[in-house]
Amino acid sequence: MKQYLDLCRFVLENGEKRGDRTGTGTISRFGYQMRVDLNDGFPLLTTKKVFYRGIFEELFWFLKGETNIRPLALKNVKIWNDWPYAKYKKSEEYKGETMEEFIAKICEDEQFAEKWGDLGPVYGKQWRNFGGVDQITELIENLKNDPFSRRHLVVAYNPGEVDQMALPPCHAFFQFYVSADRKRLSCQLYQRSADLFLGVPFNIASYALLLAMVAQVCGYEPYEFIHTFGDAHIYLDHVDQIKEQLSREPRPLPKLWLNPEIKSIFDFTIDDVKVLDYDPWPAIKGKVSV
Repeated sequence: MKQYLDLCRFVLENGEKRGDRTGTGTISRFGYQMRVDLNDGFPLLTTKKVFYRGIFEELFWFLKGETNIRPLALKNVKIWNDWPYAKYKKSEEYKGETMEEFIAKICEDEQFAEKWGDLGPVYGKQWRNFGGVDQITELIENLKNDPFSRRHLVVAYNPGEVDQMALPPCHAFFQFYVSADRKRLSCQLYQRSADLFLGVPFNIASYALLLAMVAQVCGYEPYEFIHTFGDAHIYLDHVDQIKEQLSREPRPLPKLWLNPEIKSIFDFTIDDVKVLDYDPWPAIKGKVSV
């Protein structure tokens, strides 16, 4: 996807080297925005193969208000595994288990998962219960009944609970916007911290899917996804991977199919979503900095 590659190139050429919380180091640039028209196709990167089933399952997990990795682990979705495992390794209960052994315990033992698989009040909690407010339910109702409101917001960054979270929300809040003819729906995300190699491709696809799902249940056509960044960075151990992507010619974007029978945002499952004609370059591996 050209917009993503332009962002990566911009940060490589104009960013500054900085230390960071993880100790890995980054090339970083503050402030950037890109726009993606969903009429051009579903914005799933083609310059490397992206595990989109994991992205979709994570989004459904958020929408259910979940904060424990067990439902994801049972579906072999590994997006959030590193943070609970890192915490477990620092505990007195750690007996040298590998990541694979730790996740096996999460899947097999509900009590173990309850203690060690919870991430704290992360996205799902904030989306569905921010100080008692179900932000997703309110968003859907307001988009249907008051389309021109400027308050179609969902906020994940809760300062009062951020110190209880395994990872403070990187995609901090998002806003929807209905066109003047009441036909098209757009979404803008503000991402305070953006790992360009590993995280951002997932974020683009996740919020494009969310936009399409919300549009369907509210009776609109999905239009633009606008992605606004705070600290956009490339970890120093991902520079070669980014350069490899920049050397690859983007291929045509795939198409997204949603089950037209679904009328509630909470009813979507993996069987109701299909990606058609996805023809990416091979996957590129990179280490998560925790």
